[in-house]
This record gives sequence, C-alpha cells and structure tokens, in this order.
Amino acid sequence: MWCCRLSHLQSRLQDLLRGRVTCWALQQPNFKSLFPLAIHWHHTASKSLNCVWQQHEDHFELQYANTVMRFDYVWLRDHCLSASCYNSKTHQRSLDTASVDLCIQPKTIRLDETTLFFTWPDGHVTRYDLDWLVKNSYEGQKQKVIQPRILWNAEIYQQAQVPSVDFQSFLETKEGLKNFLQNFLLYGIAFVENVPPTQEHTEKLAERISLIRETIYGRMWYFTSDFSRGDTAYTKLALDRHTDTTYFQEPCGIQVFHCLKHEGTGGRTLLVDGFYAAEQVLQKAPEEFELLSKVPLKHEYIENVGECHNHMIGVGPVLNIYPWNKELYMIRYNNYDRAVINTVPYDVVHRWYTAHRTLTIELRKPENEFWVKLKPGRVLFIDNWRILHGRESFTGYRQLCGCYLTRDDVLNTARLLGLQA
Repeated sequence: MWCCRLSHLQSRLQDLLRGRVTCWALQQPNFKSLFPLAIHWHHTASKSLNCVWQQHEDHFELQYANTVMRFDYVWLRDHCLSASCYNSKTHQRSLDTASVDLCIQPKTIRLDETTLFFTWPDGHVTRYDLDWLVKNSYEGQKQKVIQPRILWNAEIYQQAQVPSVDFQSFLETKEGLKNFLQNFLLYGIAFVENVPPTQEHTEKLAERISLIRETIYGRMWYFTSDFSRGDTAYTKLALDRHTDTTYFQEPCGIQVFHCLKHEGTGGRTLLVDGFYAAEQVLQKAPEEFELLSKVPLKHEYIENVGECHNHMIGVGPVLNIYPWNKELYMIRYNNYDRAVINTVPYDVVHRWYTAHRTLTIELRKPENEFWVKLKPGRVLFIDNWRILHGRESFTGYRQLCGCYLTRDDVLNTARLLGLQA
C-alpha cells in the first residue's frame, strides 16, 4: 500500500517539477488530496510576525525567528502542556509517554496570533507558543550556550580586575551572594575576603551556597604536610596542575580552599583555565579536541595509610561536551591519578598521546598560569570541572582547611538568584 502511495506521490511531484501542474491546479480543493501532508506551506506575515510552517508525513516543519525547526509528531504530543498532560504546580509531566501512538499525526494545525494549535485524532488539542518552540527545539538548543563563560589566561584575568566579595556581604545580602556567584560562573574562580581564619567560619561560608559534599576525605578537611593521607597534597612537594577527584564517577564540582596559617616560604597556588586551553586546542587541532572528548580513560585512587583504605575508580574522557551544541562542560585532567590506558586499541592510543601532549603544552604555557598566594582570611572557590589548580613547594608549617561542594546545589542557588547556570 505504501509503495503504491509513494509511487503515486512521486509521479505527481515529477509532474509538478516539469510544470504540468499549473498554479490554478495548486489552488483547487482536490489538490491537497493528491499530496497529503506535503508541499503545503502556510505563511503568516506581519510587521511583528513572520512565520512559515509545513505539515510533512512524519514531522512538522516551522520557520520562525530566523530558525528552521523540525518537530517529530510524537514529541509534539508528548510535550503538551495542557492540564491533563502536565501538572503546572509540580512542573511534572502527567501524560504517560508510552501511551502515545508512535505513528500519531495531527488531524488539523492552525495558527492564531503567536500560538500553534494541534488537534490530534482523539480530539485532544495541544497549544504551543512560537517562542517556546524556538527555545525548546533542537535547532534552537544547538545555538544556545548552557552557561556563559569568560575564558582567560593570566593577563585577561588580571585586566578584568574581578572584585572579591566581603565575608559579611556574602553571608547577609543577596546582592553580595549574587555578585560572587556571577563572577564564579563567568571565570570559574572567586574570592571571599575578611573571613575569620577558622574551620568553623569556612564551613559557614560554604553552606551559604551549597550542601557540603562528604567524601572519603570527610566533610570538612583540615590538613598539613604530615602525609596523613596517601596523597601528594599532604606533603610539601610542588603539585602540577590538575583537577581533583578524577577517580570519582562524578568528580567533585566545587572546591573551597582557606589557608589558616603558613609560617614559611613558597606555597603559592597555581590556577589555569582548562577551558581556555581546550579552546586553543579546538582552534589549532580540532581533530585532537574531538579525540580527547571521545576516548574514555580510567582514573584510580588506591590508599592504604593508617586506617584509611580506599580504592576508587572513575571513567570518562579528558574533555566532556554536550553532544547537541558541542559546549565543553568538564575537563578531567590529572596525570597523577590516571590509570592504565586499556580502553582503546593501540593505534588510537598513540593519537590520544599526541592530542594529550597538545593540550598539556597549552596548559603549561606560562602566560596561562595565574599564581596567587593564599593567606588567612581569603577563601578561594574553584570550579573543579573547569579550573586546574596546583602548588609550588613550600617550607615551614602550613595549615589549610576546605571542602567540596555539590555542583547541583551551587547552580541551583545561582538560578534562584536569576543567573544563567
């Protein structure tokens, strides 16, 4: 049946293309029956609205706001926001998606002002605002950035003169908290000044924006260079740039550092914008950027020190991107904790080493290094999914405290304050 119908349509289309169907015929009532769900464009044009749409056999095509969009009919039925399909109080879907006919097509489609109405075979009507469709279409999302960022090297960041936020303003005012989060979202780092140099006040600060993420290192960590844990961080040695907890399936999102005391020299903190470095790789060697975003690696943490016994394994590529818009959202880079590479064949491995070298060269360029001396009273927040941190070696007694924050809760706080996150 379908073969006959397609053959019938093909012959009619050929006639049309050869000029055998006149403009007069296109206007006849029976012409639509010759071309069901095809070649029928609907135009709506005014000073404020320019919309063109077409009903195809298997999808709906819409041209609006300089965007050409295509919508599957099941998708259009599934996303209906009517009272019977969507609970506007809980913002949850009520419709059982599995109940929707996978071959569903609308009986009629009409446009009233800026609202499209789809009437389905059972009589149910779905309404969509044109702007809502643009915002939520695949084509619209491809053009949209999930989180706006300012990529930086040392010079860019220093010239930006990003202000710190005062401790009291951070704790007591929405404006102070919002300014802090805006800077943090844009640059991946932010500072709070005049914090009493105690673990208790640091904890209070962290809880202002998020739940504290408890890990194998505890809830709030407090350490010196006593090697009390099986990690190089618990020494006086220099640490090369890296992101933390790459050996977690979901690496910790935000890290908080507060130097409570340092009686000695050295110990400056190194900060590098991993996204800036990755962008340089994308511009210079896009095929290497793509490889770093596709090859899965294992990272591993094995600890047997005192009463601490842990064996953690996390898997993921160095660069993590959203597949629909290619936006980078996480870098997982830690040469200390990278495990044996046994997830890809040898020929891919060598290409991966080349790509990794290209990224490492960018990360190690002196102009990309921002050095800061942590001191009592100044708390540093780091986006661990973006910013690599390190440390120069130091002498003397150095005491730090800090914690990890749950990324979801930080972004939740930002959104509630009206920020895009």
